[in-house]
Amino acid sequence: MKPSLNEFDVITSSKENIVSDMGGEKVMLSVQTGNYYNLGQVGGQIWDAIAEPIAIGDLIERLITEFDVERAQCAEHVFAFLDHLMKEGLILVHSQNESMAGA
Repeated sequence: MKPSLNEFDVITSSKENIVSDMGGEKVMLSVQTGNYYNLGQVGGQIWDAIAEPIAIGDLIERLITEFDVERAQCAEHVFAFLDHLMKEGLILVHSQNESMAGA
């Protein structure tokens, strides 16, 4: 069982997806599974932000400057969204704990 995400984990989007803008919302097709996803407007902004590797904590900070939302509420939604993307194999997670643990 994979441990849950934390703010120090660095994530990036998987490039094996077809992503498009439709009416201000991001939609995505997973080439690997054939599944279709509607990321919505905020999810689309998160998707754009993770095009390059970013620590989850930095992503949350970026979002609270863009939206009028409390940090705790933003973090809760970001972790839930990223957890779903991770389970679907749509993002890559580079855990900082893995690099520090030593093999």
